Amino acid sequence: MNNVKTNNSLLRPYRILDLTEGGYMIGGRMLADLGADVIKIEPPGGSQSRIAPFYKDIPDAEKSLFWYAYNLNKRGITLDINTADGQDMFRKLAKKADAIIESFDVGYMSSVGLGYDDLIKTKADIVFTSISPFGQSGPKAHYKGCDLTGWASGGYFYICGNPDRPPVWISFPQAKLHAGAEAASGTMMALWHRLKTGEGQSVDVSMQECVTTNSFNAPEMWDLNKVEFKRLAKGINIGTQGLRVSVVWQCKDGYIIFVAQGGVQPFVNSMKSLVEWMAGDGMADEWLKQMDWAKDYNASKLTKTVVDRVEEAFAKFFMTKTKNDLYEEGALNRRILIGPLSTTQDLSHDRQLQSRNFWEKVEHPELNDTVTYPGPFLKLNNNPMQYRRRAPLIGEHNVEIYETELGLSRTELSKLKEARII
Repeated sequence: MNNVKTNNSLLRPYRILDLTEGGYMIGGRMLADLGADVIKIEPPGGSQSRIAPFYKDIPDAEKSLFWYAYNLNKRGITLDINTADGQDMFRKLAKKADAIIESFDVGYMSSVGLGYDDLIKTKADIVFTSISPFGQSGPKAHYKGCDLTGWASGGYFYICGNPDRPPVWISFPQAKLHAGAEAASGTMMALWHRLKTGEGQSVDVSMQECVTTNSFNAPEMWDLNKVEFKRLAKGINIGTQGLRVSVVWQCKDGYIIFVAQGGVQPFVNSMKSLVEWMAGDGMADEWLKQMDWAKDYNASKLTKTVVDRVEEAFAKFFMTKTKNDLYEEGALNRRILIGPLSTTQDLSHDRQLQSRNFWEKVEHPELNDTVTYPGPFLKLNNNPMQYRRRAPLIGEHNVEIYETELGLSRTELSKLKEARII
C-alpha cells in the first residue's frame, strides 16, 4: 500500500512470524496493532482462513472479511514449509525475527525441523509461541479441537442454556479468539523476559485453559459456598444457597442485563433508584417501596419466594421500556446497574462509541473503497495504536521481504515461485 502510516507504536522494534490460522490469528493482529512488524505466512495460493463472510457477498479469497478482521496491520508472504527449500527459507526468516506464533497440530513443526529446539540453533533467543486445543503435552495433546470442543472441555457449556435441555452453543466462534489473545500476552511476556535476561523461550497456549477462565465465578462457587453451578437459562447462582436470580431480561424491543441484588453498595443505591423510577410510573407497590435492600435482599439470607416476587415486579416494568430507555434514563441518568444486550447493528449506531470515534475506516485500494473496523483495543497517549495497513493480499509482500530484506535475487525469487515454494 502507498498510504501505509508511520509506525510509532510500542512494539515497533519487534518482528513476529505468524503461522496461525482461524481465530488464532487475532494474536498476531494484536501484536501488529501494538506496532510489531507481523509477517503473516500463508501457503502459495492463499490461506484456508480466507473464508466467508465476503465483502459485498462476493466469494473471493481476496475479499474475505474474516481475513480482513484478523490480519489488519500485518504484512503477508507465501511460503510452503512442507518442502526442504521452504524450510530453509523459513530459517532465514526466523534468523531476523524476534518471535514466532504457530497453531499447527502438536508436533508438526518439529516433524519438519522447525520446532523450538530446532530454531534455537538458528536463533538462540527466539520466542516460540504454540497454540493448540489442549496444549503441547498431556493426555489430550494430540486431540483435535474446534470452538465447540474448546468451550465444552473448558467447562463453559455446563452453565449455558436451559436446565432441562442440552447446553447451548455460543453463537459466534470465540474460543480460538481467547487463545489467540492469550498467545499475544504470553509472547509479550516472553519478549520482556528476553529483554531482561537475553533468553528466548517456548510459550505453550492451551485453548481449553484459556476458555476456562471465562466461566465467571463458576469454578470458585464450590470452594467458596459448596454450591455447584448449573445451567440456569437467563440466570446465575448467588449466595450460599445457590439461589437462582435472573440476569437477562426481556424489554420492549429486545433484552437487557440486570441483576436484582442488595446487601452492599453500589447495589443498594441501584435498587432504590430503580424502585423510585417504577414508583414514578405507578408500577411499584407499597411492599416494594418499603423494601430494605441492605438487609432484606442480602444474598446470604434470600429466599426463592422473595426473589420471585421482586423479579415479577421488575419484569413487568422492563416490558414497558425500550433498551435505549433503560440505558439512557436508567443507567446514565438514574445510575442503575443495567445495560442493553446489543446487536451488531445496535453497536454500529451506539452514541457512546461514535462520540469516542471508536469506528475507523481503513482504505482498501484494491476495492476502491474503505472498510469500517472497530477501533484499537487500547487507548495510549504517547504511543497510540493505529491502523497502518489493511490485511495483505496473497503474497503481497513477497518481493519486499524476500528480495529487499533477505537479499534474494529476482531470478531466485522466480525459481521459488515456479516451484510453488512461495
